[in-house]
Amino acid sequence: MSHAENYINELLQRNRASLADAVKKTINDIVPQYISNFSYREHIVSLLMGNVQSGKTSHMFGLIAAAADEGFNIFVLLTTDNTLLQEQTFKRALADLDTFCVCGENDYIRFQANALKKPVLIVLKKNVHVLKQWKNNFSSTNFCAGNPLFIVDDEADAASPNTKVNQKDVSAINRTLNAIKKTSASSIYLQVTGTPQSLLLQTKIAGWKPAFIYYFEPGAGYLGGDFFFSDENCPYVIPTDNDEGKELLSDDEFPENGLKQALLMHLVSSAHLFLNGSQVSNFVVHPSVKVSEHQKFANKIGEYLNELNLSIDEDCTIETLQQTYENFKTTKPDIAPFDDIYSYIKEALENDQINVLVINSKASYDENIRYETGLNIVVGGNSLGRGITFPMLQTIYYCRVAKNPQADTMWQHSRMFGYDRDPGLVRVFMPPLLIKRFSEINKTNNSIINQIKKAKNADDIKMYYPKTLRPTRKNVLDHSHLNMLVGGVSYFPFYPTNDDISQIDNILSAFSENEGYSVNLQLIYQIIQMIDSEKGDWNKKSYLSFLNSYISEDPSRQGVLIVRRGRDIAKGTGTLLSPNDRALVSKITDQVSLTMYKVTGTKGWEGKEIWIPNIKFPDGLVFYDVD
Repeated sequence: MSHAENYINELLQRNRASLADAVKKTINDIVPQYISNFSYREHIVSLLMGNVQSGKTSHMFGLIAAAADEGFNIFVLLTTDNTLLQEQTFKRALADLDTFCVCGENDYIRFQANALKKPVLIVLKKNVHVLKQWKNNFSSTNFCAGNPLFIVDDEADAASPNTKVNQKDVSAINRTLNAIKKTSASSIYLQVTGTPQSLLLQTKIAGWKPAFIYYFEPGAGYLGGDFFFSDENCPYVIPTDNDEGKELLSDDEFPENGLKQALLMHLVSSAHLFLNGSQVSNFVVHPSVKVSEHQKFANKIGEYLNELNLSIDEDCTIETLQQTYENFKTTKPDIAPFDDIYSYIKEALENDQINVLVINSKASYDENIRYETGLNIVVGGNSLGRGITFPMLQTIYYCRVAKNPQADTMWQHSRMFGYDRDPGLVRVFMPPLLIKRFSEINKTNNSIINQIKKAKNADDIKMYYPKTLRPTRKNVLDHSHLNMLVGGVSYFPFYPTNDDISQIDNILSAFSENEGYSVNLQLIYQIIQMIDSEKGDWNKKSYLSFLNSYISEDPSRQGVLIVRRGRDIAKGTGTLLSPNDRALVSKITDQVSLTMYKVTGTKGWEGKEIWIPNIKFPDGLVFYDVD
């Protein structure tokens, strides 16, 4: 039996048939095209993208197993610099890939003694000391130089990109990863992430932009961005006050607030789950990046629980729990009877069965895994982010508002995404500002995914965000190659050329000089394709790319086309727009607008008529591109 067949059987034995089918599809799509024909003479960078908590580890293991069947025998699996995550991944690899020699960070002797009798998988943190040690380990063996490395970088956008690119230097982890690749004559470096923004915005010269990209669809039952953030009135997302996170810590009373409401909802939903046989129900509280505030929030939750325990028999408490119960009935009609729910909560409070856990860099590994069973409330910051999976995570309270928010970082905090959730009982609490930001990120994520499905390479994929939100951290992007098109600004060429003016005439013949036509963006795309500039001051490629990103998100999306003819305008005179047209265009704030002027050509245009474009993207957005 092949390694891949063995792994697929492991999934089937755990009743994960739908996941097994999804992994087989990924293997069948990637292996023949990108692994079977590997040249053994080059270093290839690639990208596997899946939604946050949609099963990336299973797809990674499937590809590792399939690559072993193709002759690869040295695999490195990188996790973020997080002991909890590295241990979690290592133990899972031991259990799932039993035909491999699986090594941890201190298993060099096992690696050496195996001597490639079995394919070997080494699970490492992206810690510079750990990576340097294993770079030396690879260099000192006889079998590494002659065999290709297959490196799988889980959460590849974290720590791996060069953070000193704008200082004309190389960061330590990035340098060491390059050195590890070079211990072999060839390698496949598979980047894996649900947030590829920083990777897609790398330059080719940096060597970290993926040569090919594959996106795998989430399986049945996955709750992701569209479930929570595509509807403004989503019943599963509950707004809190924007400043509640700060106010809670300075208030010694027990006022009504989002955290208290979230706690009550978690108790009610957990009661239903445990009454129906569940062994675990989790509630994650993400208040701040500051470790000092985590225990304060935990203490506040403990105070709420004490207050609830003391008042559990009072009419006002029973009424509040009844109201919470009725809220759930709108999305979970078959919820257990209220009397049973109430009795379970009362017993759990009286017997101290509700665990309040703090997970952060100061907590030990054993402390950090106590959420795998029981009725838990988990408080933490960055440690709740990338890669950590909370089983049956039903309630989320997220009030961390960053001063300079980054789309990829925020999305990685979306621990509410996943499979083992009861959709009727899941609830997310966050301020309206964050709900809006998550909705905007979800929209762009969908655009990126749609582009990946159609793109031939990473250069074809573009992204846009509101001005208040950056795609990723600035220090991993080469500013000398980063282009940004700003919405609300008119772009036009001073020295335009028309590929075929008669063809443009024909396209625009149906449009007279009115206040503007609503047209499909694909028509605007066709027009822009026919216009260039003598002096290179018209970034046609970027305009087309961003139009394409809009079209991929919604093929029927509309823009505004304004057509003017017979304009006697001199060459090189600026925006060309008349005061009236400038005022008209300024009113178009939420759509792409294209104004086409046909000038007579008598003033500096060699006596030839020519069409001149003026394009403006929606206000408040920034479109990112790398040249």
